[in-house]
Amino acid sequence: MVSERTLPEFNTAAAQITKEEGLILYQDMVLGRLFEDKCAEMYYRGKMFGFVHLYNGQEAVSSGMVKALRTDYDYVCSTYRDHVHALSAGVPAKEVMAELFGKATGCSKGRGGSMHIFSAPHHFLGGYAFVAEGIPVATGAAFQSKYRRDALGDPNADQVTVCFFGDGASNNGQFFECLNMAALWQLPIIYVVENNKWAIGMAHERATSEPEIYKKASVFGMPGVEVDGMDVLAVHSVAREAVARARAGEGPTLVEALTYRFRGHSLADPDELRSTDEKQFWSGRDPIEKLAAYLLEQNLCVQNELKEIDRKIQAEIDAAVKFAENSSEPDPSELYRFVFAEDE
Repeated sequence: MVSERTLPEFNTAAAQITKEEGLILYQDMVLGRLFEDKCAEMYYRGKMFGFVHLYNGQEAVSSGMVKALRTDYDYVCSTYRDHVHALSAGVPAKEVMAELFGKATGCSKGRGGSMHIFSAPHHFLGGYAFVAEGIPVATGAAFQSKYRRDALGDPNADQVTVCFFGDGASNNGQFFECLNMAALWQLPIIYVVENNKWAIGMAHERATSEPEIYKKASVFGMPGVEVDGMDVLAVHSVAREAVARARAGEGPTLVEALTYRFRGHSLADPDELRSTDEKQFWSGRDPIEKLAAYLLEQNLCVQNELKEIDRKIQAEIDAAVKFAENSSEPDPSELYRFVFAEDE
């Protein structure tokens, strides 16, 4: 069954992006899609272990939000579906791939795997296996930015934090507690609900008393925005406005992005609960195809430029796999390393 909830309208013509901005968004989404496709291939070939949750279909949310931030300056906090968020935040594809292979060259030194991607240099606060676990972490990051700026007088402490989580997490206690604190203290944070309609195998409409999650923001006196999560330009427009508010000290925003994952909950999920009609409906709204069509229609690029980006990204992914395959396993003698903080 296809959800009766309609996607919000957005005037794409008013997006006013430049060719450079459009190609950055396109390249980032293609990077996410091809990376995840390669992950599926490597998983089924036995190169990856455990649970691997792919992001196919949701790329517009990650690219649209993260590319509105300052690279290596603002903070991004993820979920267990974290590979693409890390890539958008600037973590090199080879380091993410090596982490998925459990190698010492991975961004988490091979200790995290698929669900615990982390990179301090890129201000990527990590992926979290437990539902809603990242929400308090992101809220804490936003609090320290606010404290350093207001209490310690650091004029450079104007970082914004973006916190991603799914529709299932919006029913957890951390969601309500943290939104309350963020509103009370006017924290510079954007809470992004990636509503892909399903919390593992539970349909969203069956699990919450108020399916329109963005409306919950009103309880805390903060702006709540609903956006078409399959339209990267719509997401990017909302992101830029929310980032500007947060950086100006005007407090948090709750963004509900209506999106859809094209694959099952994880690569171990046969995806038998969702109907064929529903999956076909959403696959026809592929965000990468939608942006490509817009860029061509607006004469912001030609087809060969997009194909060259596709080739470039595929080469980057292939190189990332080789890097991961040729990297060393973590040394057994370092089993207990990174458990506690180390002296510089």
